[in-house]
Amino acid sequence: MTDYFRPLVQIGPARPDTALPLAGGWGWFTHAEVLSRYAPPRVVPAADIPASVMARLTAPRPTMAGLTLDRPRIMGILNTTPDSFSDGGQHNAVPDALRVAQEMVAAGADILDIGGESTRPGADFVPVSEEITRTAPVIAALRGAGLHTPISIDTRKAAVAEAAVSAGANLVNDVSGFTFDPALGPLCQKLALPVCVMHAQGDPATMHLDPQYDNVLLDVFDALERQISMLEASGIPRGAILADPGIGFGKTQDHNLALLARLSLFHALGTPILLGVSRKRFIGTIGNAPQAQDRAPGSIAVALAGLGQGVQMIRVHDVDDTRQAVALWHAAYFGSIL
Repeated sequence: MTDYFRPLVQIGPARPDTALPLAGGWGWFTHAEVLSRYAPPRVVPAADIPASVMARLTAPRPTMAGLTLDRPRIMGILNTTPDSFSDGGQHNAVPDALRVAQEMVAAGADILDIGGESTRPGADFVPVSEEITRTAPVIAALRGAGLHTPISIDTRKAAVAEAAVSAGANLVNDVSGFTFDPALGPLCQKLALPVCVMHAQGDPATMHLDPQYDNVLLDVFDALERQISMLEASGIPRGAILADPGIGFGKTQDHNLALLARLSLFHALGTPILLGVSRKRFIGTIGNAPQAQDRAPGSIAVALAGLGQGVQMIRVHDVDDTRQAVALWHAAYFGSIL
């Protein structure tokens, strides 16, 4: 019987001598919740956590794409697509994308995530050549304009990633968790690229059609562990891998909320965590905001809850508002300015 250990993360200036650091970041813990497929959850002292799990929970996360992960990091979303659910058609011309990217960096984005294929529920497949045409020229223009901020290419396809890296991208963010294109993992290993492994059940075209799990939290954890272990065996160090539980990707609202409530479990993967919830449907449903552009307050609320569980990176559309919220969140909890 497999037990899963979720650190009960605490933050703030008062820290017991017995507290253990969480992933080299701002959180700490003294207890953990033990989760199982066969028994009710229970809380145990940290001393009961197995040494192998404890090592993953406490080890500082290495620098990734030039970013230290001992403080919250903001990933700004730049979709160069005509049909993304929130901002489709707004940035698919190079001058528009360049302007918005520069605004995001000025507002406080630590890294930009550039994608040329919509992954909204029901989205159609985009041919490789079209996806390259949408993304590589934008990345090249950003580098040509002197932008040194790290850039992530949001793609499932090796050829798109290779073109993006040639243009100046630093990280590959694959919403399929490296299950779509068997050439993508070896390419990232060859180029020594950091990667983000996201969980999704099904393809974007069909993932919203009645997703099912035995236990969504543990099923997603196990799926990510399998993919991370596969990449590690292929030569990509675990320290070069971000894990994303894939909120909204093949998951109902109840699935999303179950993952968010126990998000700190994913620290046991031994990787930093990326949380992408910005403007998603469940935020509009719970927050009574039918239009995606009206969901910034709810998106920020969920992002801050993620930071409270030690999440190292949050993926957002509204960089300026999020940066302000994170700065005040930190000041209020720690009595200091980031």
